[in-house]
Amino acid sequence: MAEHGLPALFTLFIWWFSTGVILYLDGLRRETFRWTMLGASTLALAGLAGLHATAWDTTTQGAYLGFVCGVLVWGWIETAFLTGMVTGPSRQACPPGATGWVRLRAALAAILWHELAIIAGALLILAASWGGSNQVGFWTFIAFWVMRQSAKLNVYLGVRNLAEAFLPDHLRYLESFFRRRRMNALFPVSVIAGTAACVLLSMKAAAVGATPHEVAGYSLLASLVALGLLEHWFMVLPVPADALWRWGLASRSAAQREGRPAPAPVA
Repeated sequence: MAEHGLPALFTLFIWWFSTGVILYLDGLRRETFRWTMLGASTLALAGLAGLHATAWDTTTQGAYLGFVCGVLVWGWIETAFLTGMVTGPSRQACPPGATGWVRLRAALAAILWHELAIIAGALLILAASWGGSNQVGFWTFIAFWVMRQSAKLNVYLGVRNLAEAFLPDHLRYLESFFRRRRMNALFPVSVIAGTAACVLLSMKAAAVGATPHEVAGYSLLASLVALGLLEHWFMVLPVPADALWRWGLASRSAAQREGRPAPAPVA
């Protein structure tokens, strides 16, 4: 069981720790963001270099390294968005009373550059590992992408918990595109699809004849999708998701003590 349990614990730690670090950095003063982005860009470049170097590494170590490198590239995407460096052509709140296509166009304008950056990141990873037999890093990035897109759509359509506490001050206008509802029609589809993907990946990891590289790689991906599902359930259950990252949100509390407005807690 260790060959499945260790990847799960490793994924859990990376998911929890990296999220907390990004939240902490994006809650600091805006003059620190240039250094934050410099560090994130350096790590992303290292991740791309690592993906190229391990593209043909089909050992257990290769699976772990590919996973970490994929996380580093995705970390740049999240950091660039939450610092406000890469968002969209519009930084305006949703027009009052907007519905339908008007609301959708405004929402897309608020995050368009971010979405294009994700596509660019996927293409860079694909180029860095092109032709290689170790594609764990690429599928790690894709898993992040799909689960995050699903989360964005569910928040846009309406869920119980909107996780406003995770938004830094300079992105507060995005709250106007959120909708608070008990649930929406997409949520069950997201959960069923995510559960099916998690089960299939777990079956691949436990398949007879799977190589150590496949066991580690599929176990890492299954764990990541499972954590994405957990994030989805946080949206509809009366459980404050920010409790897991109190330490990461500490920079927001510091901002409040210094007299700057801090995000409201999750309802």
